Amino acid sequence: MPRLFGATYRRADLMRRVGRLEQVAGVRLVAAGDGIERGVRLLEFRTGTGFVFDVVIDRAFDIGRCEMSGVPLAWISPPGFVGPWFAEPEGMGWFRSFPGGLVSTAGLDHTLIGGEDTAEQFNQPHLKPTETYGMMGRVWTLPARLTGYGERWEGDDCILWAEGVVQQAAVFGEDITLRRRIEATVGGSSFRLRDEVENTGHTRTTHMLLYHCNVGFPIVDEGAELLVPGPGVPTDPLPAGDYRRLDAPIADLTERCFEHDVITEPDGTVPVAILNRRIGMGVYQLFNKRQLPRQTTCRMPGEGLYVVAIEASTNRDAGRWDARERGELTELRPGETRTYDLEMGALVGADEMDAFAGRVGRLDPQAVA
Repeated sequence: MPRLFGATYRRADLMRRVGRLEQVAGVRLVAAGDGIERGVRLLEFRTGTGFVFDVVIDRAFDIGRCEMSGVPLAWISPPGFVGPWFAEPEGMGWFRSFPGGLVSTAGLDHTLIGGEDTAEQFNQPHLKPTETYGMMGRVWTLPARLTGYGERWEGDDCILWAEGVVQQAAVFGEDITLRRRIEATVGGSSFRLRDEVENTGHTRTTHMLLYHCNVGFPIVDEGAELLVPGPGVPTDPLPAGDYRRLDAPIADLTERCFEHDVITEPDGTVPVAILNRRIGMGVYQLFNKRQLPRQTTCRMPGEGLYVVAIEASTNRDAGRWDARERGELTELRPGETRTYDLEMGALVGADEMDAFAGRVGRLDPQAVA
């Protein structure tokens, strides 16, 4: 039963009090109307608790803006939610149209630094002996086909939902389909994302996936805490330092990334969070190591680019060629699928933050020390 405005309501009791459910919660289809975002379709989710988020249909059905009671949880980049028609997928063009947002997907056949690799799997050596990959792959540039959205009552519980399909395909290249479903519960302060990735082509294809989850101010601020169960190692040769305690913005800063050998709960779940006890709010993430075996945290407490990205991925931060050398570069046969689950939400107040910190601490006491 939804808990709203300090009380719990059965379906019949709630609907007696409103003309339409949208008075308190719902999903609404809108479009941006100006600037470089003009024409980008969005689904606005409101759960009734002050938890709101946008599904950016035309950017791979990713999660853009996300707020809790007016407090922003997601970092938004300087380019913003650039229309996919302006995207620059080649080379390092990702940085010119990377929107930030709470979840930005990388993949579906490549993630991280780009370059050239064999295309022998596509059987056209006279035309295309190699394939060139840009930063973070191509899926982030692609609009989804919106297949449905709305609300569904299950007894006295109401589920807000949306589904979309993104196809990444080329002649003499990959044909990979992403089917995404996003759900949120009325009365809750989180969303659940489920992805099915299928090789819908007729030749084998490589597959990589990364969820670039970007938490920003005011959750990210001086004194905030990063909670990840498991030891972290920097991807550069510098000492790690106290990277789990966040800093105020620093001028002329270089981004640093930390790979974690995460410790899981018995079912494979990994709990990660950023907590700001000064404002009494945090952001959490749940993923399953059996689906996404790698976790990287990117810290960028620079001026303007003030963000911490908590990333769950199929592969290490070193990228494609490292994965190939290690025998960890996945190939999907025609018709083969992979499924991924991700949950993110707000932690409000000391009790919720303490409970989540306790969950992480039971796996790794050092993570909350």
